[in-house]
Amino acid sequence: MSQTPIFRAENVSKAYAGHVAIENISIEVPKGSIFGLLGPNGAGKTTFIRIINQITGPDTGSLWFNGERLEQKHLHQIGYLPEERGLYKKMKVGEQALYLCQLKGLTKKDALQRLKYWFEKFGIEAWWHKKVEELSKGMAQKVQFIVTVLHEPELLILDEPFSGFDPINTNLIKSEILELKKKGTTIIFSTHNMGSVEELCDHIALINNSRVILDGEVGEIRNRFRTQTYDIEFKGSMMDLGNSLGTYGELLNHDSDEGALSARVKLVNGATTNQLLGNIMRSIEVTGFHEVIPSMNDIFIEAVERYNREKQMA
Repeated sequence: MSQTPIFRAENVSKAYAGHVAIENISIEVPKGSIFGLLGPNGAGKTTFIRIINQITGPDTGSLWFNGERLEQKHLHQIGYLPEERGLYKKMKVGEQALYLCQLKGLTKKDALQRLKYWFEKFGIEAWWHKKVEELSKGMAQKVQFIVTVLHEPELLILDEPFSGFDPINTNLIKSEILELKKKGTTIIFSTHNMGSVEELCDHIALINNSRVILDGEVGEIRNRFRTQTYDIEFKGSMMDLGNSLGTYGELLNHDSDEGALSARVKLVNGATTNQLLGNIMRSIEVTGFHEVIPSMNDIFIEAVERYNREKQMA
């Protein structure tokens, strides 16, 4: 029997003044996973996140949290880091962090203990009495991240969490996200950075033009988009490689760097790798051969372009 997902949406739609923001969105977020919510600007991701956080309501559809209909009572079990940060610029950092933590249901004593731990962990104790307006964007982001995770939510929603961070602090937050996952937190992660998706996400849903056009486990999706394309390193001549491909392969591109030859070849006509290698090894010496698995960035672009083409033709 499969585990109940921590969050589930069924046919959720929302329109504003005739504009369809999201349409029939259905996803399941497995417990303990990092779930990538992806899509171009304006696709509907932020609207969907706002609905999960009950900032706005859906026109149709239903949402479930731990097997129960999503209600106001569940919000204390959800942490939300919005893309547009919401700290009060005139307040002092410590005073504001304490206030926001108490809003999430923590006692003042518990909030102070946890804030002390996190401020020491991030090395920002000296910021406690600073006003938010004195902080850089990245510094303020650290504070907001802390107050988002401090009440130890079961579900953590991060909208572009690395915006404003340098590479060192980006890696710091990535390691904290992975640590939270290890402790059992489920994370919905919205970003345009496909490199981060490959590093962090177990599952993804890609929204385009208000609809989910691709979803599933990251490894399975990458396999689904395989193109039977291979990189070959070899000794010999490029002409010999080209002539030996026969009806088995198509030469896509090639390169020569200080005598080292390489080429990218696509299998054609239903050929197998054994057939291709058997043919070309009669003419050249193969020193390296590996499949080119599409990146999540390639898949993102291909899926969106394919959907848009099909929509135009419909």
